[in-house]
This record gives sequence, structure tokens and C-alpha cells, in this order.
Amino acid sequence: MGKDKLRRFAEIDTFSNVLQLDAGKEFKGKWSSSFFKNDNPLVLELACGKGEYTVNLATLFPDKNFIGIDYKGNRIWRGAKTALEDGVNNVGFLRIQIETLLDYFANDEVDEIWITFPDPQPQISREKKRLTSSRFLDMYKVVVRPGGFINLKTDNDDLHAYTVEKIEETGLNLHVRTEDLYHSEFADEVLSIKTYYEKKYLKDNKNINYLKFSF
Repeated sequence: MGKDKLRRFAEIDTFSNVLQLDAGKEFKGKWSSSFFKNDNPLVLELACGKGEYTVNLATLFPDKNFIGIDYKGNRIWRGAKTALEDGVNNVGFLRIQIETLLDYFANDEVDEIWITFPDPQPQISREKKRLTSSRFLDMYKVVVRPGGFINLKTDNDDLHAYTVEKIEETGLNLHVRTEDLYHSEFADEVLSIKTYYEKKYLKDNKNINYLKFSF
């Protein structure tokens, strides 16, 4: 591990808006009341990377609480540091494996989930690692309140198509579907937030897919 990564790992240990591994378990069922100290709705961004989407959403919606989740601490460092420097107090970061989500969030505790540009895991052998596979959808159904939304934003056409199939197979409610977000009527202020990687995809003239669905 490079010196810069080591420095970032050491630094996030001192950040008040970051919890790592088991430290987050004590907030299960009480994230809003105990961590954010309010009763506002709770929104998660899974595989948040550098946290740009998490922080931007928190800035747009000060009446909601946001948690960015990723396992790579050197990436979380960027979003957490930005939130602290800019005084964005309704955002936190949790460094865990997403597979352990049920250890950290209680039934119906989450109001909405965002999945922005996740690893598409294209190999058939890695289907279970796709964040919209049946395995993960079953987890989301536990923690997301009835009627809460799941949002998927991706440049990967195959992951988009795969998720549409899962939505249809599972009988979920599909509210929005577009294979070309920025040439559709759906590109509002929220969906126009662009991450570091999305900007790169757009420079390569990739289309951006978007799905919004619920249980």
C-alpha cells in the first residue's frame, strides 16, 4: 500500500463522520436518532467511491440524512474530508463490505438507496456480486421501508439490462427507465450530479442508463 493510501487510512480514523467496520453496528436501528441526532429520512449510497454523489445529495437535501458506503477507505477519505471542510453535517460514511448490510441497518430503517456506477461484475461467475442481483435485492427489501426507492445509475448497458430483468422477474415496481439519461426528460438537478467516473464516461460519449424502482 502506498504512503498516500496509508496516510488517508490513518486520517479517516480521526474523522467524526466516518465509521469503520464493527464501529457502525451500534447504530443499527437508530442511525438518524443517535448518529445524526434527528428524525430525518435516511438515504444510502452503496459503493459510493469518492462520495461525490453522497455529498452532493446531502447538500441538495439538508432535511435528509445520507450515508455513503464503501470498503475502500482511501476513496471514502475524499468525500468525508469534503463534507467536513464544507460543513455538510447530514452526511456520514461507513466503511464495510456491502454484503454485511443487514448487520448495520434494521428492518425498514432506510428510505432510499442510490447505486451509482458500481462495478458491473460482467463475468457470469460473479453474478452474485452484482449489486442488483437477487442476493442484494433481498437485503434491500429488508432494510428499505415499503415504497422506498432504489436508484441505479450506470454506463454499463449489460448491468442495466440485467437489472431490468431482475425487476421483472421479482415483480418489483419500475417507476423510471431510460437508456440515455441526458437526452431524456428525467435529467433533473439530482440525476445531473456527476461523479469523477461519470465525467470520464461522458467524455467517451457513453450513454448513461438510469432505473428507479421499488418493492
